[in-house]
Amino acid sequence: MKKRTDYINWDRYFMGVALLSAMRSKDPNTQVGACIVNQRNRIVGIGYNGLPFGCDDDLFPWASEGEFLDTKYPYIVHAEPNAILNSDADLEGCRIYVTLFPCHECVKLIIQSGIKEIIYLSDKYNNTLSDQAAKRMLAGSGISYRKIGAFRIKIEEE
Repeated sequence: MKKRTDYINWDRYFMGVALLSAMRSKDPNTQVGACIVNQRNRIVGIGYNGLPFGCDDDLFPWASEGEFLDTKYPYIVHAEPNAILNSDADLEGCRIYVTLFPCHECVKLIIQSGIKEIIYLSDKYNNTLSDQAAKRMLAGSGISYRKIGAFRIKIEEE
């Protein structure tokens, strides 16, 4: 008997973990997940976008439009910083799998953490000012990034 040949590759595996993490987000509009992996293909951090620990999600706004303090934007922690903060490992040389290309603020933290590669699924905000700044910083710091194609994960019940 030979081994299976239809198993998923590492990129799909770790992006699958990021997608599963995104499902924990309570944001009604945008759910983002992140998974940090070391050089030995070990998961060392995961995160999703949400309110800071201890903040009651029912007491803060989830709107994406309106007055600044009445929107989610001043309160939400993005998936990437949550994954970085949820790790107790040295992130030097790691890869981060993220369902949405990181904003410029998250890229600053990725650079500072020592992560060396970003693998992403969606580039929804491509060419916005935030995206341009993020990619400029990545180029300046030598951090690579690449997009992987969309895929499906099939979960069957027995």
